[in-house]
Amino acid sequence: MKKIIFTESAPAPIGPYNQAVLKGNTLYTSGQIAINPSTGELVTDTIEVETEQVMQNMKAVLHEAGMTFENVVKTTIFIMNMNDFGKINTIYGSYFNEKTAPARETVQVACLPKNVNVEISMIAILD
Repeated sequence: MKKIIFTESAPAPIGPYNQAVLKGNTLYTSGQIAINPSTGELVTDTIEVETEQVMQNMKAVLHEAGMTFENVVKTTIFIMNMNDFGKINTIYGSYFNEKTAPARETVQVACLPKNVNVEISMIAILD
């Protein structure tokens, strides 16, 4: 049976999906964008600030499922401009131990929800 994960510490879904689904010991997160869950407003001042908000939203979802970034085994990063990759990677990387960092792909896309610059999703395993 799957368990729906929801926390008010991350943005509420803006469509027919959930923040995350836990099936067995595997957590599948929906993509997070830079919405401040307290205000409902986008945080897009700079790509660094935007990425930080995305990672904080993801941290809240992981926490609600009883996990941390150490449990993450796979991430997908969608970005609008590959020229922002270095800045995004610096913020993203600060949340992981480089020696145990998850597998990842980074893809440049034509458009993201609410015209944000970055969206990140994750798969995590509860040991």
